[in-house]
Amino acid sequence: MPTGDPTRRNALAVVLAAGEGTRMKSVRPKVLHEIAGRSMLAHMLASVAAAGIDAFAVVVGPEADEVRQEVQRLRPDARVFVQQRRLGTAHAVLAARAAIAAGFDQLLVLFADTPLVRPATIAALCDGLAGGTGVVALGFTARDPHGYGRLIVDGRGRLVAIREEKDASDEERRLRLCNAGLMAIDGRRALELLDAVGASNAKGEYYLTDIVGLAAERGLATRVVLADEDEALGVNDRVQLAQAEALAQQRLRRAAMLAGATLVAPDTIFLSADTKIGRDVVIEPHVVIGPGVEIANGALIRSFSHLEGATIGFNAKVGPFARLRPGANLAATARVGNFVEIKAADVGEGAKVNHLTYIGDATIGAGANIGAGTITCNYDGFFKYRTVIGEGAFIGSNSALVAPVKIGDRAYVGSGSVITRDVGPDALALGRGRQVERSGWAARFRESQKAKKDGAI
Repeated sequence: MPTGDPTRRNALAVVLAAGEGTRMKSVRPKVLHEIAGRSMLAHMLASVAAAGIDAFAVVVGPEADEVRQEVQRLRPDARVFVQQRRLGTAHAVLAARAAIAAGFDQLLVLFADTPLVRPATIAALCDGLAGGTGVVALGFTARDPHGYGRLIVDGRGRLVAIREEKDASDEERRLRLCNAGLMAIDGRRALELLDAVGASNAKGEYYLTDIVGLAAERGLATRVVLADEDEALGVNDRVQLAQAEALAQQRLRRAAMLAGATLVAPDTIFLSADTKIGRDVVIEPHVVIGPGVEIANGALIRSFSHLEGATIGFNAKVGPFARLRPGANLAATARVGNFVEIKAADVGEGAKVNHLTYIGDATIGAGANIGAGTITCNYDGFFKYRTVIGEGAFIGSNSALVAPVKIGDRAYVGSGSVITRDVGPDALALGRGRQVERSGWAARFRESQKAKKDGAI
């Protein structure tokens, strides 16, 4: 139950996540397929929470351990119920009977495979129950209503029935007001209505939509709250998954630009649901940003870069063709250039890692310069080790730093070195074989090889 915070609602959200998703053609549960780096189930739970609802019940199917684990990861306070037999949507809701019976003013029924529903729409469903309304259904005006259930509304705007297309008359099929599936029910009457749903239909299933007629029979008001058609999109196959991804990306790009970021070619830039982008950030074309990325004000992300689990500081520059993996943290004005990979490493203020370099499990001090072709050798096949490069240090090109190793402040590492021991501050370290020159060797070698090829020897 809610704690009394006036900004929260005395409502229970029952999220249905028990569908088999056979049309996805996947061994992965449908609701765990991702949109903008977040599972569809996670999108729905986040929207419900943002709408001011604290009480969650999630209904899963049998043998749905992965879904259960996702719920526990996202909402440890949520109660999980199992629908042992799939006998319709009302039957699925009643799997959460114990939670519903706890006593809430409002019961929301939502579907984990409608990931684009906004928090404001969920709040509007709750608000629709004001004034004694018994049932509120979410509807939308379809561009093409084929395949959708229709919402039948009388002349006074009251919801009379929800009619599946196969059961609709020709006149009803011409209606464009369609059922999105989501519903709000007066919590004090919810169990009474749900228990009254029968299964006298061709499939022998218990349909949640029958609640509308049952509420009307009991003198309860019923009504419709409208949403955009795109918001009500349900995902049942990979085609619809791609449609939902495209719509989610449009939202994220628009929000980033309205908040002060420049996306040079928005349609080529892919963001995650949790991406945080500051003001005056510029993102060039063909950039992919995975989960867990924060980009501070003034940063520049150049084309064809891939970022995930990374923090980019004020006025830092990344790319082109850079890859930042989880744990990459760039301080203000740091520079990471083309064909550079950073993983689990801190790059200090003003430090430069400009070309063809791998930095993993490392700390790079402020103002350090890492030459082209440098790598931190952080893994021995069993364990990871850390490299520490001090402030103002200079690492010459094509060097290999074999961790664990520490390069002191302002130290120099000569190009082509393999460094296996710590280097002191202000020192020069060279770890390469001495150059040897043999005069005339190349000419003699060519002559001997040519003679062999010509068969003289």
